Amino acid sequence: MLMNEKIKASEVSLTGVNGEDLGIVSTKEALKLAKALKVDLVCTSLMSFPPPCKLIGSGQAKQEAQQARKKEQPSKVKEIRLTPQIEDHDLETKRSQAERILRGGDAVLFVVKISGKEGPQAKSLLETLMKELGAVGRKQTGIQLSGKQAAVQLDPL
Repeated sequence: MLMNEKIKASEVSLTGVNGEDLGIVSTKEALKLAKALKVDLVCTSLMSFPPPCKLIGSGQAKQEAQQARKKEQPSKVKEIRLTPQIEDHDLETKRSQAERILRGGDAVLFVVKISGKEGPQAKSLLETLMKELGAVGRKQTGIQLSGKQAAVQLDPL
């Protein structure tokens, strides 16, 4: 992201502080206006001519750049392991942990270890968790029963 004196174009297409279109002006005039209003001149794209630039409050440009970088990063998948005989308090702890992860923007993979005929019990446990976490996450795929485990992945909304 180019800011202020780093913009080398002779003319820029300028947008004001409140989003109003100020037209095509020389870069020197845009910099003078930015200094007069005590804001930064930020180039939003280098792919067009004249490059579009915005007048943004000081410090706000850095925050926008950080948010853009954060959105570019792929979400991580955090795994939470359970057993079908989990106690109520432990289940509540795991549910709140998953809720915190989902609100943070990462996905959660619930894995329930199965031994013997615990398949239906594990499936009902995962369905309960999906129902309780429906406000902060949605399932990516259905519940997958395979061999010694049942799993489901929830993605953040």
